[in-house]
Amino acid sequence: MKNNPLPRLDQNTDVREKLLPHCRLSYGEIWEDPKGEHKVGCLDAANDDHITTLMGNDFAHLAVHDPPYNLVAFEERNLNEYIQWCQKWVELTIAHLNKDASLYVWLGADQRNEFQPLPDFMIMMRQMPMKPRSLITMRNQRGFGTQKNWMAVRQELLYYVRGNPTFNIEAEYTDIPKILRGYYKEVNGSMTENGQRSKSENIRAGNVWVDVQQVFYRMEENVSGCYAQKPIKAIDRVVSAASNKRDLVLDFFAHSGTTLLSCERLSRRCFTVDTDPIYCEIAIRRLERFRSLGHLGWQNGHPFEDVLDPSYTTCAEEESFGQQQSAQSILFGEQ
Repeated sequence: MKNNPLPRLDQNTDVREKLLPHCRLSYGEIWEDPKGEHKVGCLDAANDDHITTLMGNDFAHLAVHDPPYNLVAFEERNLNEYIQWCQKWVELTIAHLNKDASLYVWLGADQRNEFQPLPDFMIMMRQMPMKPRSLITMRNQRGFGTQKNWMAVRQELLYYVRGNPTFNIEAEYTDIPKILRGYYKEVNGSMTENGQRSKSENIRAGNVWVDVQQVFYRMEENVSGCYAQKPIKAIDRVVSAASNKRDLVLDFFAHSGTTLLSCERLSRRCFTVDTDPIYCEIAIRRLERFRSLGHLGWQNGHPFEDVLDPSYTTCAEEESFGQQQSAQSILFGEQ
């Protein structure tokens, strides 16, 4: 296994300066897939002109957003400003959704600061023309513990709908075998338990996901330098459940490009944006790598190995791990 990771790209200015000349997009520009399937824009999710240009005459059946809620945790914006910013990109999302559509939003809850911004976002969403459908919790395999509180191992995924959107129930079935018995009832004169009546040997995912492996450097899908990468299994589950082949999926916070890659694998179209040219380039390179080699990521290598001197990544593994620990302990509240 390679040991050539990048540090956190949102914080390491030296590495950023080396990578920016190799990014094919500048702010305000859009990359269009040569195959005509996807778009990647170096755009602002809260900018009406940017999103209107991206969408053209298209409408999406699904939006999957993972906004940088660390803006609150790191006090780069106060809570009211953050929620006002969220309202802008939510309104733009809704304006470009089909009349029957789903919206999924990953969001954090800071245990050390009144669980913000999760409850504030949920209150803001009450004024939107979408109905809440579920609050999903994904359990991390590694938590951030303390001697004075429960270990923080959860990530929250909000699910909203409007109209009568697609929900493919078969996408919910997991790899977990059905081992618990119970819930007896009489069927055709015989007493049966729930396992006998089930259509599957495996349990459905429900709204608590315990079967999704948290991304770390030994996994092929890992994209070093991206501190908030979501597991592709989680995104695949959402995309499979809430859209059909050839449907358009939106992601306004591309980061490591996981939604883009999931849509490519599942024969959906994806329009995704990020304000950072480096993350846009990573998303494009990840798609190209999958198409040429079938790989989901770089494991403990990185997307810019063709242009970046290895000396810039010498201590990146320790730095990246330490920064990720620090970031997530703030996000989830290590107290």
